[in-house]
Amino acid sequence: MSKLDEVYAKLQVKNGAKMALIVLDGLGDIATQSQGWLTPLEAARTPNLDALSCSGSAQGRMIPVAPGITPGSGPGHLALFGYDPIDWQVGRGVIETLGLGIELKNGDVAARANFCSLNKEGLVTDRRAGRIATEVCERLCTILSSNITKIGTTKVLIYPGKEHRFVIVFQGNGLEGPLTDTDPNREGLMIAEAVPTDPSNVGQANVAQLIKDFYKLALPLLAAEKTANGFLMRGVAHQPNIPTFQQRYGLKAAAIAVYPMYKGLSQLVGMIKIEGPETIAQQFERYVAEYDNYDFFFIHYKYTDKSGEDGDFAAKVKAIEDFDAALPIFLARKPDVIAITGDHSTPCALKGHSWHPQPVLLHSKASGSDKLVRFTETGANSGSLSVFEAKYLMRLMQANAGMFDKYGA
Repeated sequence: MSKLDEVYAKLQVKNGAKMALIVLDGLGDIATQSQGWLTPLEAARTPNLDALSCSGSAQGRMIPVAPGITPGSGPGHLALFGYDPIDWQVGRGVIETLGLGIELKNGDVAARANFCSLNKEGLVTDRRAGRIATEVCERLCTILSSNITKIGTTKVLIYPGKEHRFVIVFQGNGLEGPLTDTDPNREGLMIAEAVPTDPSNVGQANVAQLIKDFYKLALPLLAAEKTANGFLMRGVAHQPNIPTFQQRYGLKAAAIAVYPMYKGLSQLVGMIKIEGPETIAQQFERYVAEYDNYDFFFIHYKYTDKSGEDGDFAAKVKAIEDFDAALPIFLARKPDVIAITGDHSTPCALKGHSWHPQPVLLHSKASGSDKLVRFTETGANSGSLSVFEAKYLMRLMQANAGMFDKYGA
C-alpha cells in the first residue's frame, strides 16, 4: 500500500452511499476533417446524457495510464477501479479466463487468443477473422481441444469465448508469465514469437517453448478453414495476488458486463458478477433490480470500442445513441454518485486504442455544475475536473459520496 493509499484508508468512513461507474468502452475519440471535425460523442444525439450534464455535473478528461501510453482494456479498467496500472500489471489471458468462469490454480498460465486469417505466405490478413460467430469459435475450439490435451507433461485447456475470442490455459510445473504477445497488432505481418519479458526467468522460458510447440500442433488443424485458419495470443500471464475492492474501499461491489474479459476484470478485484443481461437495457434493468443489494455497481458497455476498432464512425455514433436511449432505465434509481466515462479512447481514425484522454462526467449532490449542456470531449476540456489520472477517479467518487473525513487540523 502506498503512502497516499494509507492516508485514504485512514480517512475512509462507511456511510451507506451508493455509487455507479458506467464505462462505455473506448468512448474517447478525436475530431478529424473526414469526420467533419466532430467526434462520435459530439455527433451523436444524446438527450439523456445532455439532461444529466445540465442537472448538476462536473466534467473533465482522464489520462488512462500516463501521458503518451496507449492502454489495453486491462490497464484501462484497473485504473478506473483505482489500481495503478503501472504497479498492478495483469495479463489479459488471466482476465479473460476468469471472465469465462474458469478458476485458475497457482502455477497456471493463461493466454487470451483471437482466431485470425492468414494468407498463403503466413501473413495476418485479418486479426479477428472477420469477427466470426461464436458458434464457429466453439467448433474450432472443439477441434483444437480434441486433438491437443497435453504437451509433454503440461496440460493444455482451451475454452471458447465470444465471437473470435478464446483462451488457452497451460497447467504444469515450472511455468510463469508474463510473455510478449504473438499478435503483431496490425495486418500484413507474420505471427510474432512469444518471448519472456525477463530473459533470465526459467518459468517464462518454459512457457515460450510450450507456445512454440502449441502453434506447431494447432495451425495444421486449422489450415483447411477459409477464414479462421490461424490465431494470435495476447496477455500470456499468471494470476497475481491483488487486494479486493472490499478491502480497498469497504464497498460491496457488483459488475454487470456482457463480455468475459470485463467480467474477469471485475472478478479479479473481488466484485460479484451478475450474469444474464445481454443488452445495455437489460443491464440497466438488472441494476435496478439489484440496487438494494450492493454499494457499488460497475456497468460495462462494449460497442463503442468495437465500432472504433472497425473505424466505423457511424456505428460508433449509433452505439452511443443506443446507450443514451437506455439511460432512463438506469436513472429510475439514481445512486448518490454517477461516473460515466471510457476505459480509454478508441479513435475511429486510428482503428485502435490510443493515449488520448477519455472524457468523464461525474454527477452527485457535491459535484457542482460546470454548466455544460452536453457531455463531449470539447466540453470536458473546459470542465472543473480538468485533466487527471484515471487511477484517482474512485477517490473522487468516494469524496463526492462523503466517504472521507477531513485530513489534518
